[in-house]
Amino acid sequence: MRLGAARAAAKDWVLGTGCRSDGYVGAYFAGSTVGLSDDAELAAGSDLDVNFVSEQPAPVKRGKFLYDGVLIEVSELAWADIAPAETALASYHIAGSFRGDTIIDDPSGRLRQLQRQVAPAFAREAWVRRRCQGVLHKSRDALQTIDRAAPWHDQVTGWLFATGVTAHLPLVAALRNPTVRLRYPRARAALADHGLADRYPAFLDLLGGQGLTSGQVGLHLEQLARTFDAASAVAKTRFFFSSDITPAARAIAIDAGRALVAEGDHREAMFWIVATFARCQKILAADAPPALQPEHAAAFARVLGDLGIGSSDDIAARAGETLAALPGLWRTAEDLMAVNPEIVRPEVA
Repeated sequence: MRLGAARAAAKDWVLGTGCRSDGYVGAYFAGSTVGLSDDAELAAGSDLDVNFVSEQPAPVKRGKFLYDGVLIEVSELAWADIAPAETALASYHIAGSFRGDTIIDDPSGRLRQLQRQVAPAFAREAWVRRRCQGVLHKSRDALQTIDRAAPWHDQVTGWLFATGVTAHLPLVAALRNPTVRLRYPRARAALADHGLADRYPAFLDLLGGQGLTSGQVGLHLEQLARTFDAASAVAKTRFFFSSDITPAARAIAIDAGRALVAEGDHREAMFWIVATFARCQKILAADAPPALQPEHAAAFARVLGDLGIGSSDDIAARAGETLAALPGLWRTAEDLMAVNPEIVRPEVA
């Protein structure tokens, strides 16, 4: 499907359904499609991200859903999350959407005014550095607060995302979208495009699994497919990620993972494989009959074993390794910013 057709479907949903919510302010496109033309293809296994802005967001995330053949993911934000302009410019998840015109609906004109303020300042060096610092602080804070008393799947999730945040450093320094599932391949491209390809292993190696083969990852992906189907079939308890573990979202979790493995990015695929495994384990622990759980817990243990993780002590040790690596990763971000010609620097008197 062409991106223009997908965007038209999302706009139809916003104008027909989304805008009826209490406190509605407006909506805009976000995520990996920002900056792509309407003629571009919406990649197989991809969704279309829409940020829905309200005075106060709904307590339950809408998440992913199919509308007119398009898998749309709606994230709800409060107006105070994105405004004033300084708030948007400082947020590495928010700023990029206002670099250009991504606005779907803006009945009050407030989003358009915000975009006019953010766009000319987006690439200024001070704001780019501020956003990179936000990435660094987010990773450091999360690594230091992993709860050893939490359920095992939650400990894994805490470590995985705290570690994976580091891949956003080169993306933010390169003024590129800090994508979620594809963060590692996109970080590799950002580094290579700025003459820093040799720095990439320092990011990927923090996940572990340096010796993994595509065959091993393919087997983990097939086991994930079975776990995913089991979890989506029994899911009842509502979690913030619930819409990611549904039949409609299977193409993103499974089929897109197979594509990465086929392209030689099997180690990069492990990030989302483990993230999805952990989410499925959380659903199974809450909603599956006890007899269903051991098989899928064993598959989860095998994928973690190939990353060198089998206990809370391992999680703590790996978090410590990433914390120790942060200064070096920050230097890479500094070096990338220094050579990035898109960054607008203060004039030298």
